[in-house]
Amino acid sequence: MTDSTEHEPAAPTPPKASLVEDFVDIFVSPREVFARRATSGFVPVMVVLTLLLGGLFLVNRGTMEGIMDAEYARAMAQAMKQNPTMTQQQLDMGRKISGYAMSFGAFVGIPIAMLIVGFAAWLTGKILGAQLTYGAATMIATYSFMPRVIEALSIAIQGMLMDTSGLTGKYQLSLGVGRFLDPTMSPGLLGVIGRLDIFTLWVTVLLAIGMAVVAKLPREKAVAAGVLMWLFGAIPSLWQLVRSAGGA
Repeated sequence: MTDSTEHEPAAPTPPKASLVEDFVDIFVSPREVFARRATSGFVPVMVVLTLLLGGLFLVNRGTMEGIMDAEYARAMAQAMKQNPTMTQQQLDMGRKISGYAMSFGAFVGIPIAMLIVGFAAWLTGKILGAQLTYGAATMIATYSFMPRVIEALSIAIQGMLMDTSGLTGKYQLSLGVGRFLDPTMSPGLLGVIGRLDIFTLWVTVLLAIGMAVVAKLPREKAVAAGVLMWLFGAIPSLWQLVRSAGGA
């Protein structure tokens, strides 16, 4: 008696590709990228993306400096309103930390953000009953950050073509609904609505595709994963919105 599996065709092996090919294919055929990297690590991609985005962050510093100063001034005014006992020394320390963040924050914040999104993807997989390790979830999150490179380039182009000296809100350079809103409106509400932009939605779609491919989620659950991931990203703004409503 022969083994019934003896003549079954072997599962096709995903073709090998370099990171450069991955960085191109993630924009045109993301399913192929996630399929061939399903069991790969995420550290090399994370390092390359951190250097790319960190470098572009420094390039955009001149464009964003005035905007971030205005954002900081509003945040400090809100903090003093909620805590009138804040001292000038505390405000000066906050300003110094903000200056460091403008210079080097991206090189620390970007990988941390990827790790957090990877955790959110892993948790989403658990909620939906998917078999997804934290490493695979973080790989998905890391590749899904690629549209942020295009976003940073769009900010650089706007900085060259536009007079940005009068801008006072970070969403005024976004390609979404937040571009048309008043930067002084409720920060929580602005943060939620500001997530309705091309690049955040693009990242969300890639996260859903990655989870569908790697965790083998059916279409309905993949869509649910995308919605949950978008909501996870909105949690800080939603919390801020709830706090401001409670203090009203």
